[in-house]
Amino acid sequence: MLYRAFNRTLRLFGTDAKVPPVGSEKVKELLENAATFEDIKSADGADNDWATLPYVAGTYIARDQSKKAVRPKIDPRETNVILFPGQGTQYVGMGSKLLKFPGARDIFALANEVLGYDLLKICIEGPKSKLDQTKYCQPAVMVTSLAALEQLREERPNAIDNCFATAGFSLGELTALVFAGAIPFDKGLRLVQIRAEAMQLASQQSKGGMATVLFGADGRIGEACKEAQNWCIEKGIENPDCRVANYLYPGCKVLAGNEEALRFLEANTKRFNIRRIKRLPVSGAFHTELMQPAVEPFTAALRKIRVEDPLISVHSNVDGKCYKNAGHIVGQLPKQIVRPVKWEQTMHIMYERRQGEHFPRTFECGPGRGLKAILKQVNAKAWDTALNVEA
Repeated sequence: MLYRAFNRTLRLFGTDAKVPPVGSEKVKELLENAATFEDIKSADGADNDWATLPYVAGTYIARDQSKKAVRPKIDPRETNVILFPGQGTQYVGMGSKLLKFPGARDIFALANEVLGYDLLKICIEGPKSKLDQTKYCQPAVMVTSLAALEQLREERPNAIDNCFATAGFSLGELTALVFAGAIPFDKGLRLVQIRAEAMQLASQQSKGGMATVLFGADGRIGEACKEAQNWCIEKGIENPDCRVANYLYPGCKVLAGNEEALRFLEANTKRFNIRRIKRLPVSGAFHTELMQPAVEPFTAALRKIRVEDPLISVHSNVDGKCYKNAGHIVGQLPKQIVRPVKWEQTMHIMYERRQGEHFPRTFECGPGRGLKAILKQVNAKAWDTALNVEA
């Protein structure tokens, strides 16, 4: 029966080959020369282990995001992670609580000198309409976040000494690179100023915005973005865009695109099973193709800076993985302007642990408490040891 079944299998694959009848000299020869694999033993000598695997040695069978991040070989509870917020967290009055720390005052004074205007005054007095402008907002959030580090340094000096990894949300990634020693403060701030002005100009060329959306398992976000883009085309808008710009946590993303696309989404929430949509206080469709005009001036400015290898791990928004070296930073950082911020994926890479393992302490430095709130949705156990150093 087995002989007939095997011949049928051969015919299915388009061959007329036949297996010799059982008992023939040919079969006897094949059996005698067949490999038994008796020379291959498992490490523990168990007979029920496979002798070989269909994967090359070292292949990870199960998903283990932690392999993409640095893990110090000490008790995780003795280590720290520092996170930096991005644009949209600003508010009038931020930074005022930090002025009692000499290091924070020095940072604002140096920032005023680099930028050529009184940044601290805009942070504390506003008005909000001015602070919300990209060209002011991005330097303000960066400087205020670094000033918050001075409070952390004063109150918990070991928090900075024991920090082994950092990440920043969108603009915050440049703050993280400055903190990690990859980019000097003055050069980094000037780079952020150029980035902000280029993105502001791109926003004026193609009016757009961003909105946070909440949805359930039945939410059709991809379809909603595609329909919004088609609707813009029907309205005569050239090269419109609408896409996921920020991955926050399951059931929550930030969409960005042309102003008309966002209005379409707001008017069709029920159609696409979007539970809630809320506009963000930003002046453009960041992390979309509408920001393409900002890439070239930012790249040119970045290449004029001497970028160093970071002293600690810095995770990229583009893929969540650590930057390998200075060259990797120069090549990948400009992509972030038009690529989505994969923050949820970054949190998985940074915080995924095996059951029973402890987590590092996390500090969110800068205006707002958004990153800590997101961490709770992605990894509640890591959130248990997270603190805000609010500007």
